[in-house]
Amino acid sequence: MKKLKSEEELSRDRNLEFETDDEENQAQSRYSSPTTSSSAQSSGSDNNDGEVGFYNRGGPSSYQSSWPQSYRQSIDMMSSVVSPSVTLLTGTSILEVGSSFLRPFPSISISEHRSSSVSKPLIIPYFNSSIKDSNLASASAAAPPSPHSQTPSFSRFPAPSFAKSLPPPSQCTTTQSIINGINVLCGVGLLTTPYALKEGGWLSILLLFVLGSIAFYTGILLKKCLDSSPELQTYPDIGFAAFGMTGRIFVSIVLYLELYASCVEYITLVGDSLASLFPNARLNLLGLILEPHRLFALTTALAVLPTVWLRDLSLLSYLSAGGVIATVLVIICLFWVGIVDGIGFHRTGTALNLVNLPVSLGLYGVCYSGHSVFPNIYSSMKKQEDFPTVLLACFGICTILYAAVASAGFLMFGDSTMSQFTLNMPAQLLTSKVAIWTTVVNPLSKYALTMTPVALSIEELLPSNRQSHSNVVLLRTMLVLTSLIVSLSIPFFGLVMALLGSFFAMLLTLIMPCACYLSIKRKSVSNLHVSACIFVMILGVVCSCVGSYSSIKNIVDEL
Repeated sequence: MKKLKSEEELSRDRNLEFETDDEENQAQSRYSSPTTSSSAQSSGSDNNDGEVGFYNRGGPSSYQSSWPQSYRQSIDMMSSVVSPSVTLLTGTSILEVGSSFLRPFPSISISEHRSSSVSKPLIIPYFNSSIKDSNLASASAAAPPSPHSQTPSFSRFPAPSFAKSLPPPSQCTTTQSIINGINVLCGVGLLTTPYALKEGGWLSILLLFVLGSIAFYTGILLKKCLDSSPELQTYPDIGFAAFGMTGRIFVSIVLYLELYASCVEYITLVGDSLASLFPNARLNLLGLILEPHRLFALTTALAVLPTVWLRDLSLLSYLSAGGVIATVLVIICLFWVGIVDGIGFHRTGTALNLVNLPVSLGLYGVCYSGHSVFPNIYSSMKKQEDFPTVLLACFGICTILYAAVASAGFLMFGDSTMSQFTLNMPAQLLTSKVAIWTTVVNPLSKYALTMTPVALSIEELLPSNRQSHSNVVLLRTMLVLTSLIVSLSIPFFGLVMALLGSFFAMLLTLIMPCACYLSIKRKSVSNLHVSACIFVMILGVVCSCVGSYSSIKNIVDEL
């Protein structure tokens, strides 16, 4: 009997072993890496010409399980006109929304109180935009981990506790998406367009239309990259699909450096604007005399520092959403000063200045550096088929505004045009004060929203035992202080903007979209698209090298 029983147990164990192996094989085939999934489906799929394989829509995303996990939601909060947390303001207690300032970061957020489990990952993977949030949460809890989460390097980082209160992405209509796109494109770059026209001459304004057309084309390329897999949601995801983990890390680092540099420019912009309003302001700090620009740059850093410590940035997102209104108000003030207040428009300038044309190229490039957010806007749209219309409307409206402001500002102020046209507006006029104060308030409200993605990405790299409240506050304080130091060291708003446009804008707007598209769609792309992409990439590299060299040379000369 014992022998018979032993044989039965042995047979049962073998059956269990076979069943386990079969289940493991099925799970591995369902949650394979992008390369394995793509190659495995190449024989049986009719729509896989060089594209990333379509994963199981119910499983976790292999892309969002890698660093940076916080990119999608932090960028959504920075760029959305409608606050992603707006649902917290309806049908809930006001106490749930408040008390975010300096709250201990490890505490459980509101969304976690409403969840059935507190062990959810940092960011719920995105499968299909039509799935409800509740279904997403349950699918994420029940699904097995992605194979990418088991790799030892740059695969899964501990979830920073500060990021747990980030809201899920909202669904936007076509109109909201257009406003979001304009809000991203029409930033501080608008202020430099008259200066860019002065530096490059009247014919340089043609660069606006050329760069706008190319940026529209590369925006469509990003959409095609996103369409290659339902799991692609952000620019880093595209970089991962095209060039693996190296591409994801490279794209992410470039994007975060651009955001950090934007924060540096915010401090410079506010410091210059306040210095024009209060030119006689001085401060004797322990024997050190602070001139107006340095004084107000320091004041700006101290003013934005508490906002960077905020746990819930949803209230700031309302102020940031006013970027479109602020842009329209500044444009109205500019034309009001020229037409009503009597400044007038005068013929001036040269047709073309080849020596300073690279500076103009960099400044115009900044005007179209919105590609880091376009994948987020596309992923959050209810009707994603309207995305080309959204891009066309955004680039068309913004290009017209850029050209109008550049022409009007240069005709008004001529060769004395400064890097920010608001500095040329007579300070004693009420209209000028409205324009300058609008220019001051807008960057102040956007600083924390712009710096938060950078801070969250660094917090992901910290060990779990180092993500305490004090360490997070210290990290964010250091980011603000370093941005202040850089701003004081290189206080040339126009030249730094030209450098940003020449390097970051050309790389993210022209070069990387074409390179990623050719890599992801390499087997299905036509010869015409290949030629167009190669041409755009060569143009981007040439413009980046020439513009960056010219900007750095001018900065060194000024220093």
